[in-house]
Amino acid sequence: MTTFARLALAGLFCLSLAACATQPVDTTPPPSKRLDAKTTLEGRR
Repeated sequence: MTTFARLALAGLFCLSLAACATQPVDTTPPPSKRLDAKTTLEGRR
């Protein structure tokens, strides 16, 4: 039983370590395309 407890504890430790090691996914949208003066003047008629 002691071996099982140690194995379970080691497994939980490895899972927690792996969860902390992964980086969160970046879900921010890319920056919008900046319009130059000519495009702004032509597009806003």
